[in-house]
Amino acid sequence: MNSKHFFSLLVITVLLFNCSAGGDDPSSPDPNPNPNPNPTSVTYNGKIKGIVSNNCLSCHGNPTANGAPMSLTTYALVKSAVETRGLLVRINSTTSPMPQGGLMSQANRDAFQQWKDQGFLEN
Repeated sequence: MNSKHFFSLLVITVLLFNCSAGGDDPSSPDPNPNPNPNPTSVTYNGKIKGIVSNNCLSCHGNPTANGAPMSLTTYALVKSAVETRGLLVRINSTTSPMPQGGLMSQANRDAFQQWKDQGFLEN
């Protein structure tokens, strides 16, 4: 056997051994089990509902007040406001912010963006 064939055979053997020595065995326990796949998930019930309650419902309640064009009292209404009514633009606007008293904290505004980016999780 010449050295080229020996080297090729050695490389193939090493690759096969490394590929088959992995952990696809379903009986082996997960070394890092995590019941919550994304512990930083922002959910409506866990975060957004409280932000809305503290910053928006004085005008966007049911009934609305102070000329507010919509109610933000439910998950569906808040989600719709983000998707179709430009709520993220308004809460980030420096010239026409919501709430009208001024911008809410950056953390709260970031939570809204993360909620949207993660697919509007409810619970």
